[in-house]
Amino acid sequence: MEKNNETLGVLRHSASHIMAQAVQKLFPSAKLAIGPATDTGFYYDFDLTDGHAFTHDDLEKIEEEMKNIIKQNLTFERYEIPNVDAQIAEFKAEGEIYKAELLEEHRNDNPTLYLTKDKDGNVLFNDLCAGPHIPNTSFIKGNAIKLLKVAGAYWRGNEKNKMLQRIYATAFWNKEDLQDYLNFLEEAEKRDHRKLGTQLDLFSVREEIGAGLVLWHPNLAIVREEIENYWRTEHRKRGYVIVHSPQIAKSRLWELSGHIDHYRENMFFIQKDDDSDDQYIVKPMNCPFHILIYQANRHSYRSLPLRMAELGTVYRKEKSGALSGLTRVQGFTQDDAHVFCTPEQLVDEINEIIDFVADTMNIFNMSFEVELSTRPESFVGEIENWDRAEAGLKAAMDRRGMKYEINEGDGAFYGPKIDFKIKDAIGRTWQCATIQLDFNLPERFGIKYQDRDGSMKTPVMLHRVIFGSMERFHGILIEHYAGAFPTWLAPTQVAIVPISNEKHIDFAEQVYKKMRDAGLRVKLDDRSESMNYKIRESLQDKKIPYVCVIGDKEIESNSVAVRKRGVGQIGTFGVDEFISNIEKEIKDKAQ
Repeated sequence: MEKNNETLGVLRHSASHIMAQAVQKLFPSAKLAIGPATDTGFYYDFDLTDGHAFTHDDLEKIEEEMKNIIKQNLTFERYEIPNVDAQIAEFKAEGEIYKAELLEEHRNDNPTLYLTKDKDGNVLFNDLCAGPHIPNTSFIKGNAIKLLKVAGAYWRGNEKNKMLQRIYATAFWNKEDLQDYLNFLEEAEKRDHRKLGTQLDLFSVREEIGAGLVLWHPNLAIVREEIENYWRTEHRKRGYVIVHSPQIAKSRLWELSGHIDHYRENMFFIQKDDDSDDQYIVKPMNCPFHILIYQANRHSYRSLPLRMAELGTVYRKEKSGALSGLTRVQGFTQDDAHVFCTPEQLVDEINEIIDFVADTMNIFNMSFEVELSTRPESFVGEIENWDRAEAGLKAAMDRRGMKYEINEGDGAFYGPKIDFKIKDAIGRTWQCATIQLDFNLPERFGIKYQDRDGSMKTPVMLHRVIFGSMERFHGILIEHYAGAFPTWLAPTQVAIVPISNEKHIDFAEQVYKKMRDAGLRVKLDDRSESMNYKIRESLQDKKIPYVCVIGDKEIESNSVAVRKRGVGQIGTFGVDEFISNIEKEIKDKAQ
C-alpha cells in the first residue's frame, strides 16, 4: 500500500480497530459502537457497562496496548457474513447490542466483518466494517499514533439514546507528521476564541439567559462596530439598499415560505396566551420579509437588479451539545442580502457577489475555497427550476475560471448554493459566505416584474451573506488573529504609560486627550504598577497594538517613545506624527 494522504484514511480506520481491540483487552466490559476515520484522525465510541469513565491515565494505557498489538504484525482480513441472523444472534450473545443494531440495519448491503488475526491464523478481534484496511499492523508506527481526549457522544447522535464515551485519536504514516499535527493542535488551543474571550473580556454566554445566546462585551462590540461600519459603507457603494425587519411573524408567513414544512425543528414558537388563532414564530430567516418589501412596489426590468441588505438577527433552535462559544449559537445576526434580478442578469450578479466576498476576505488576509451544494432530498419547487439554478451557479463560476468542488445534496431546501470556505492564519477552513439561488420563493409569494414586452415575469432571487453570521465570523477572527486584532479593529489601539505618575502624568493626560480627540481608542495607564509591568501587560496580555511611553525626554521634545506589539521599540515620534501614522494605518486597514 502506497503511503500518501489519500491512503491515510485507511490507516486511521485500521488504527481505530486496533484501539477498540486494546480497549476491550484492558476494559472487558466495553461494548463497541462505531469507530470511523475523520479528516484529522479517528474516534471510537464505547459503552463501558461497568460504569467506569475513561481517564487520562487510561488513555496512556490504551495507547501503550495499541503499540503492543502493532508489534505483533497482525493481519486484517475481510470476511463476508454468510448468515446475517446467526451473526446478529452472536453479537447479542456477546452483549454487542450496537453492532447487532447496525448489522440489522445493513443486512441487505452485503455486510462484512474485518478480522484481526495473528501469524497462526487465530482471530484476536473482529468488527462489523465495510473496510478497506491496511494489510497488517506493521504499516502503523507506534510513535505515529496519539490518543487525544475523551468526550460524551449519544448513540447515533440522538440525545434520547444512551450516552457513550468517545475516544478521539489520530495517526500518521510517520512521527514527524504526527508532531506537526500536535504542534498545530497546540497552536489552535492557544487561539481558542472561548479562552481568549475570557482573557480579553470579549464576550460571555450566561446560564441565566440561555445556551447559545451571546453577550457582547464592550471590547468585542467595538470590533463588531468597525466591521458593521465597513459593511454598511461597502454595501451602499455596491448599490444595495439597507432595510430592517421584525423579529417575529405570524406562522402563516412561514407556511407560505415553506419553512414550517422543512425547518420546523429549528424554529422557536411563541406560546399563545389568549384565544387568538394567530401563532407567532421568532424569525429563523430574513428572506420572507425582504420578499414582502419587494412586493410593496411595482417593478419593471429597468428597476432590476434590486439589491436589498440587512443586519438581521435570527434565532434557530440547536441541540445544546452542538453549541460552542461564538461559532455555534442559537441567536445570531446575519449580514443578509437578497438580490432580485432577471434571468439575463443572473450570472453578472453572482460574479458581483463573488467579487464582494473576495475583496472583503482580502482585508483580513484570508483566502477561500469554493463548493457548489446541490439539491437535497427534502426540497421545494420543480426539479427543472433546480436544474436551471445549479446551471446558473456553475456558469458564473466557469466564466471566471473558478475552481470548485461539488457537494452533492447539501443545498438549502429552496435552492442550490455556493459555499465559501475561508482559510485562517493556521490553515483551518471555515464556512462563512454563501450565495443561494432561489427560483422557488419568488413563485410561492407570486412576486413579479414587468419585462420589456410588457409581460409580467417572476424574478430570480439570490440569497447572500458575506460574513455568514456576525457571531461566527467574530469567533473566527479572534482565532485568526489569536486575539491580536489589527489596529483598525483593536478595542484599544494605544496605551499611554507615564514613567512616573508624579512627574509625567500631566503631559501624558495632554497626549491622551489629543489622541482621543483625533478619534483613536486610547487608554491612559496611570496605575502605580511598574512601567515594565504595564508595558508587558498592554502588549502581551491585552494585545494592544501600541504603547506610548512618556518620560522627561518625551516631554522636552513633545514626543512619545513607541513600542509595537510583536516588534518592541520602534523609535520616538512627535505626537502629531504618531497620530498621523496611526490614522493612516487605520484608514488602510493595515494588517
